[in-house]
Amino acid sequence: MDKLWDKGIDLNTAVEMFTVGKDPELDVVLIPYDCKASIAHARMLREMGYLSTKEVDALVKEFEKIITLHRENKFTIKISQEDCHTAIEDYLVDQLGDVGKKIHTARSRNDQVLTALRLYYKEALQEILDMGECWIKILQQFGEKNHKVSFPGYTHMQKAMPSSMAIWAGAYADGMKDDLSMLKSVAKLIDQSPLGSAAGYGVPIKIDKEMTAKEMGFSRVQENPIYCQMSRGKFELSILSSLSQVLLTINRLSSDLILFSMGEFKYVSLPDHFCTGSSIMPQKKNPDVLELLRGSYHIISGYETQVKGLSANLISGYNRDIQLSKEPVIRGIKLIMDCVKMSGTVIEELKVNKDVCATAMTDELFATEKAYKLVEKGIPFREAYRQVADALKK
Repeated sequence: MDKLWDKGIDLNTAVEMFTVGKDPELDVVLIPYDCKASIAHARMLREMGYLSTKEVDALVKEFEKIITLHRENKFTIKISQEDCHTAIEDYLVDQLGDVGKKIHTARSRNDQVLTALRLYYKEALQEILDMGECWIKILQQFGEKNHKVSFPGYTHMQKAMPSSMAIWAGAYADGMKDDLSMLKSVAKLIDQSPLGSAAGYGVPIKIDKEMTAKEMGFSRVQENPIYCQMSRGKFELSILSSLSQVLLTINRLSSDLILFSMGEFKYVSLPDHFCTGSSIMPQKKNPDVLELLRGSYHIISGYETQVKGLSANLISGYNRDIQLSKEPVIRGIKLIMDCVKMSGTVIEELKVNKDVCATAMTDELFATEKAYKLVEKGIPFREAYRQVADALKK
């Protein structure tokens, strides 16, 4: 089948390769979501009288077959097809003839991809939220298991005051709670169906956008067709911004564990099967997993910067530039899932060296406590502060 936009003019091969880009690879993840949206669209077309019940039943059956083929890694997208939308329509036409050609009634590839992406984002964000809740429980369990273990708290990377493994773990658990609150707000933001906006200016026939939104599980319709197109990039940026907060929490936790597992500290230890070695130094046990978790924050920050740049300076309506936002978001979502899972696994198997932590609780950590004991005796704080400071010099 020709491209959906084909008008009988052969496209320059080099231009085709450049404009298609990575869409055939990236769109694989969107196949089941495009099918789900198409099923809702087909049922709406039946209600509007544009398709018969027999035609819709045949289409739904084929969409379900495509979803199964995708699950079995048997549905492919050719470069000549450009994207999953064309690949799916080609399949329908091959199987159903003219009935397959009717599915594009009252929609454009623009609202098709918007809808498929929204459905993908909704499901992915819910999965990340669920993973984040499990991550919080892992940190809380770690804190409970080691609640009696005290170790130094630091400011300016110098010993400051007493801390504990429970307080430390709780800090990161609380941080993730806030991160997930932001993510929930973004999930609510994107829970809008853009189907029916077509290329950004609606369609000149009667359709029921409320019906398709309900069929797909959206809470509401994104009404303004121009804004549907303008929100692409804007919503993706919101997703990446909230996901970067999740990875910032993991980034700082990883930095702590790299420091605390150093030979000079040894407050905690990674199991041997989590560490890599050196090709030249026999003694090395390297925390590569933590270093990669730490570095992943900067990767997703780069994705966020990409989308921020792509979204700016565009006139209203659809612009092909914004299609480049698909890759950083899809890759960012996968990165987050990998990092949340891996960092949770690290915490679950982390060993706390209680004796080392106890030995590290040296006298200077209790200086503030000593000063306040003097305050309790009626000595002004500044005087108490100086007395303790002078005593520490001796």
